[in-house]
Amino acid sequence: MTWLLDLDGVVWLTDRPIPGSPETVVGLRAAGERVGVVTNNSSLTVGEYLAKLERMGIPTDPADLITSAQVAAGLLDQGMRAMVVGGEGIREALAERGVEVADPTAAGTPVDAVVVGYTRQFDYDVLARAMRAVRAGARLIGTNHDPTYPTPDGVLPGAGSLVTAIAYASGVQATFAGKPHPPTVEAVQARFGTIDVMVGDQPGTDGVLARRLGARWALVLTGVTRRADLPVEPTPDVIADDLRSLAVVMRSTPPPVRAVPPTTH
Repeated sequence: MTWLLDLDGVVWLTDRPIPGSPETVVGLRAAGERVGVVTNNSSLTVGEYLAKLERMGIPTDPADLITSAQVAAGLLDQGMRAMVVGGEGIREALAERGVEVADPTAAGTPVDAVVVGYTRQFDYDVLARAMRAVRAGARLIGTNHDPTYPTPDGVLPGAGSLVTAIAYASGVQATFAGKPHPPTVEAVQARFGTIDVMVGDQPGTDGVLARRLGARWALVLTGVTRRADLPVEPTPDVIADDLRSLAVVMRSTPPPVRAVPPTTH
């Protein structure tokens, strides 16, 4: 069986592992099940994600990790130039794609795209520079549309909130790369093939991605969604307090007959 896990709100909250999650991932892999991770958080590089997973006791092969930064970079062509509103994960992914990262402070520098992800380095001047680039013809690409980001102290504005501000000021609609949008659906299918279980904490991203992948949608209540928020859409196939208890439930529940998901455009 192949599991696909979100990270923020499922495995950890910022730098704190969620109790039981690391041991559960290790146990699933030891039992011969493949566990991949897909994150909408584009702030870290691949190496930083792998190191963080290692620190939390979850050594992970790079082939089992997909970030929204990687997917967003795949929407651009080699030789293009992009402005980045986000973290080093985006810059690394663009560089590996052969996309030049423009100096955001260079006034009037033309770019082909403005790529936006989660960052706390966002203010009026950043908004103004991004807006001007988009109004001048740059494509606006959001690594994801998550409105919020889970932390141990509660939710914070997510990348989607930043993209929305730029889109509103620019008078355009953004293209989104991350969950649950088609670029990530295609990336997951190309990397992992059939997904049996998608585990996440946000119905609008993880739940919709599960449906588009034809996978079981497992909601854990350790991130953005809490029990008081239920019911949610899409309706989860399984709801659990955390990843550890979810694994126990899944072992005792036979999988349903797989339905072929509708084609998305």
